[in-house]
Amino acid sequence: MCLRNPSILNHSVASSLRLLHCSSMAHKLSAIDGSQAGRVRVLKEGVKLPGRNVGPVIYWMFRDQRMRDNWALIHAIDQANKSNVPVAVAFNLFDQFLGAKARQLGFMLRGLRQLQRNLDETFGIPFFLFQGEAVETIPDFVRECGASLLVTDFSPLREVRKWKEEMCKSVGDSVAVHEVDAHNVVPVWVASQKLEYSAKTIRSKINKLLPEYLVDFPALQSPTRKWVSTNQVVNWEDLIADVLRKGAEVPELEWCVSGEDAASELLLGSKNGFLTTRLKNYATDRNNPLKLKGLSGLSPYLHFGQISAQRCALEARTFRKLHPQSVDAFLEELIVRRELADNYCFYQPRYDSLEGAWQWARNTLAEHAGDKRENVYTKEQLEKAKTADPLWNASQLEMVHHGKMHGFMRMYWAKKILEWTSGPAEALSVAIYLNDKYEIDGRDPNGYVGCMWSICGVHDQGWRERPIFGKIRYMNYAGCKRKFDVDCYIAYVKKLVGETKKRKAESLASISAAKEPRSSKLEP
Repeated sequence: MCLRNPSILNHSVASSLRLLHCSSMAHKLSAIDGSQAGRVRVLKEGVKLPGRNVGPVIYWMFRDQRMRDNWALIHAIDQANKSNVPVAVAFNLFDQFLGAKARQLGFMLRGLRQLQRNLDETFGIPFFLFQGEAVETIPDFVRECGASLLVTDFSPLREVRKWKEEMCKSVGDSVAVHEVDAHNVVPVWVASQKLEYSAKTIRSKINKLLPEYLVDFPALQSPTRKWVSTNQVVNWEDLIADVLRKGAEVPELEWCVSGEDAASELLLGSKNGFLTTRLKNYATDRNNPLKLKGLSGLSPYLHFGQISAQRCALEARTFRKLHPQSVDAFLEELIVRRELADNYCFYQPRYDSLEGAWQWARNTLAEHAGDKRENVYTKEQLEKAKTADPLWNASQLEMVHHGKMHGFMRMYWAKKILEWTSGPAEALSVAIYLNDKYEIDGRDPNGYVGCMWSICGVHDQGWRERPIFGKIRYMNYAGCKRKFDVDCYIAYVKKLVGETKKRKAESLASISAAKEPRSSKLEP
């Protein structure tokens, strides 16, 4: 989820959507054909060796953890069928990737368990789960099964890109490596070939490409050749229990059910579906922290790839005649803003440091780094919500206990960290640390860009100069009071925290009681 100032959707998006409604239905695909070829990048060509048969196709799944509406899986099956070879999905579980705890890993693993079952029952595609370093486990698996093609989905994060570079060197000359952008509606390298300055500069580029890329998905084909090797048996219960124990510091969330089915229900369900029951007021309610149902709630599923942003956009545009303003606002967030974040992380390798800010922002922050702070808090004080600002404390506690902080509050939250730490570098480090640790959708381009927008002015402009902030956009308590009922928000979070602590205490008591040995004494 982005931390930034919401803006109104450019009228050109609405025009693009009207064009799409007329044209896209004739754009059915049987596979990733010429019109969608831009989704695929060849990271490494495979050299055909004399006397060697074509081997299986392996899809190393990372960011897009779903079976439905997955361009990477579509491409993997298509390539396997063209060569008449089997296909398998491989996933590598890292040990707390970028600080992920029980909250994030539990959600992810429960979704993967459902995915393995769906792949097996629907298409007979095996799912292999490895633990360790992907640069070792995935190439080892490719060699063991004699694969000729490794397909992977796209992530702009530094670590993932580095792994892919290393894999290209270690998989062997005969193995080709293809990367598929299955996360963005318009592939990041197609939307723009450079680092974009703001939403304004990338919006028209994306809108021009929507008629070509915002099209319906082809039906997922069954593999023509079945996997004949031994399938892996994953002990999901033990695996989930292990990550919950190791990451218990940040426990799972009860309100957020994992998996593709839950994601689809949240999008289109009859009881609480975003598009079917809550879309009407999205344009007016989404920036009010007291309108709990004003947001879509889809960000955890989009982050873990349990639902496709393209599917969300396709379904949303069918409601545009009923709620044009809300659909346009939703698509601005879903497509333009999300893909702007991917653009930033893809073309700016220092996306989580001051060096990744524009020069004007670095200059103004440096000029004011030594300004006197009225309050200075440590990372530990901030993490425990021990500040003199009850509104900020409430936003921090909402994130810690609920796993999600309202988007408007995220902006205020991050900007106050800039005001209360020794300098911008520390502020950015603390904001990213807290966001990644507690947000269910942390460790994401949107999170990095949100922190960079709030603290370093990325995708923003210079404002009236003031102490500490320099020309970075300023937010304060009084501004929040003009936006919404601050006291009601604080009371809401206090109630939420109390209920969460009560459920946790009851759960611990239940576990403790279950562990107590039963008395062997006979009843009279």
